[in-house]
Amino acid sequence: MKNVIIMAGGASSRMKRSLSQSQLSQDERNLAEKVHKSLIPLGKSKKPLLFYLMSNAVAAGIIKIYLVTSPENVAFKRWLEIWQKKNFFEGIKIQIAIQYLRKGYEKPLGTADAIEQTIDQYPELLNTTFIVCNGDNLYSKEAFQQLIKPRSAPHALISYARSGLKFDDERIKKFAVMDINDLGYLNRIIEKPNSETVERCRDTSGEIRVSMNMFSFFGQKLYPYLKNCTIHPIRKEKELPEAIRLMNKVDSNQIICYSRKENILDLTSAEDIASFNLL
Repeated sequence: MKNVIIMAGGASSRMKRSLSQSQLSQDERNLAEKVHKSLIPLGKSKKPLLFYLMSNAVAAGIIKIYLVTSPENVAFKRWLEIWQKKNFFEGIKIQIAIQYLRKGYEKPLGTADAIEQTIDQYPELLNTTFIVCNGDNLYSKEAFQQLIKPRSAPHALISYARSGLKFDDERIKKFAVMDINDLGYLNRIIEKPNSETVERCRDTSGEIRVSMNMFSFFGQKLYPYLKNCTIHPIRKEKELPEAIRLMNKVDSNQIICYSRKENILDLTSAEDIASFNLL
């Protein structure tokens, strides 16, 4: 079954740090300070990003969604109760997974740890293929459809054309670039690359491919690398690219890359809220 998705909420720290410098009204700042960024009302309809993201996933054929959040974040459950009463996601099974703090650490240990804890709480994920994506990016229905189509490779991810992303140059420079082999499989994801590395990673068409953290994995083949993923010495997180690097050391032709060229609405800082005005 490939029509299963894990949405990782991620921290809102960068969003909250940027509120004081934003052009939002005081009421908007107060609301953004109180709730997780994926639950901030957006656009004309004032629905949160999570609603639009889940709607696109369901439209693509997703039937089961696992939302990863922190133990204290009851707001997710409240929103789900409201949506279910209004039958917005009728027939879709939605589960809450909790990313607990690991003993001895002061903050969550990143995306690899979030997926590992989700699988621990829902062992059925070991025996299926599922999508992993950020909860603060609005991925398209078509991107979800690419990841649930039949394939021979156990894992896949979307490789986005950097030229299709409508962000300023400074922001785009910070995106992770993808090194893809001649057969279309991922060699590695390179975080915070320098200009020389970026140029080396251009594909045969001259395009730079970046990761926007949209993956598809088979649970049993991924789980050991989540478990054995080392903690970054500076960021103190178990990072998914590191788990992927360990996995690729065993077999370099198992993560197929699907190309897309489109913009993605992203909700990282307070100024990004305005980009959702047309929703």
